[in-house]
Amino acid sequence: MAKRDYYEVLGVNRDASEEEIKKAYRRLAMKWHPDRNPDNPKAEEHFKEANEAYEILTSAEKRAAYDQYGHAGVHPQAGAGGPTGFGDIFSDIFGEIFGGQRGGRSAVYRGADLRYNLQITLEQAAHGFETKIRIPGIAACEACDGSGARKGTQTQTCPTCHGAGQVRISQGPFSIAQNCPRCHGSGKIIPHPCGSCGGTGRVKLQKTLSVKIPAGVDEGDRVRLSGEGEPGVNGGPAGDLYVQVQIKQHAVFQRDHDDLHCEMPVSFATAALGGEIEIPTLDGSAQLKIPAETQSGKVFRLRGKGIVGVRSHTPGDLFCHVVVETPVKLTERQKELMREFESISQEDTARHNPRSKSWLEKVKEFFEG
Repeated sequence: MAKRDYYEVLGVNRDASEEEIKKAYRRLAMKWHPDRNPDNPKAEEHFKEANEAYEILTSAEKRAAYDQYGHAGVHPQAGAGGPTGFGDIFSDIFGEIFGGQRGGRSAVYRGADLRYNLQITLEQAAHGFETKIRIPGIAACEACDGSGARKGTQTQTCPTCHGAGQVRISQGPFSIAQNCPRCHGSGKIIPHPCGSCGGTGRVKLQKTLSVKIPAGVDEGDRVRLSGEGEPGVNGGPAGDLYVQVQIKQHAVFQRDHDDLHCEMPVSFATAALGGEIEIPTLDGSAQLKIPAETQSGKVFRLRGKGIVGVRSHTPGDLFCHVVVETPVKLTERQKELMREFESISQEDTARHNPRSKSWLEKVKEFFEG
């Protein structure tokens, strides 16, 4: 099979700098390292392909030959020299993959971070509260005391690496050490795995955690529980658990950061004559004076009746949007009065319905223009 273009392998442009090539290689080496992909037979092939591309493109001499003649210009038969600069970058790669320690049994992995979506009410978000959540967890197997070996048996030295935890593989003119594929770097194998944990030494369980949600949290905010993620490997630190807040839709209020908005139905008579109505707030209720001749869409602002956000020091405001409600299911008497009211209003439309008159004039101008 024909070799792929080295720039394509690393996913960089042909004018990429050495630093860009290095970053691309680091990313691919971590992605395809065989230790990270024990169940993927193609991982080692991708890993070697990235190594080869990096070796060529980080050597000014080899890169120039490759740019001019392609793969033929850097074929081992063409007299290309040994790899240059590979040791430093590979040390960096192993430092990242193995948490700063090289070699099989010293390989240490930090546990993965986890996320838990928690739905809460708007009232809970505003005032804060403490709750308990149940999440899947992992603990040492009690049946084998975490050894992974069936009770009454023991682990044995790995016959492949003879307990070293590493094997050496050749790649062109050089060789590198990597975790033993049989014991995965532990240096030991388990001939008789524990029936409870399958030889892993760990079992799944459900654990209950207390979570304190601070007052003022908003949609998408996260609460971090340090060390409550997946456990580390070979003594590595556990990951963290992030509790992500999702706020349920409220029956009355819509939140906009620290401010609240609500629709406020007002009767036809109250909007025309004025009056005082009671409106709800998150902390109870408040009285709002409606002036006479209030129109639908009018917004009233109640200062300090919103939410004190997590990063705020003062509460937001409550905005009440007036919706003048058209009466329904009228009695005959009510209909009679409405007709009488409409008849009287039509006698002086400009005075009683100025917006309607203005709109009609604009419509007339539109058609005549």
